[in-house]
Amino acid sequence: MRFIILLIVLSFPVLDVLATIRFARWTGIPTLGWLLASAFAGLLLLRNERMSFRANTLAVLRGDQPLLLGLLDSGRKVLAAMLLILPGIVSDLIALLLLLMPINVGNSFSPQPAGMSHGFGSNRRESLDGDFRRID
Repeated sequence: MRFIILLIVLSFPVLDVLATIRFARWTGIPTLGWLLASAFAGLLLLRNERMSFRANTLAVLRGDQPLLLGLLDSGRKVLAAMLLILPGIVSDLIALLLLLMPINVGNSFSPQPAGMSHGFGSNRRESLDGDFRRID
């Protein structure tokens, strides 16, 4: 069973490159140009996501954004970038499908960020003022 899975995993890039060569002959786009353009797009996406991940992490720590949604969005962009870097048109199409998935659009249920709690019916942030006195 492990041998079959290993064979599938190792044969995917080879079949992907063969499909890319056939697609390049069909469309007239140079194969090397396609591979270099998709790798450059993947590296650019990975670089931009690195900066975006830092900003999202800081937003989560401040309590402005839910934790799981930011991690899921960042993870799918990193996976799409890695698929774009891999040579082949099939992996590029899978990466484009990952990028087109609407993960953070129109959430009807958005969990609260970690560390934020609201009382019953209170939708605003309030600070507690008081005096501190130590009793021994």
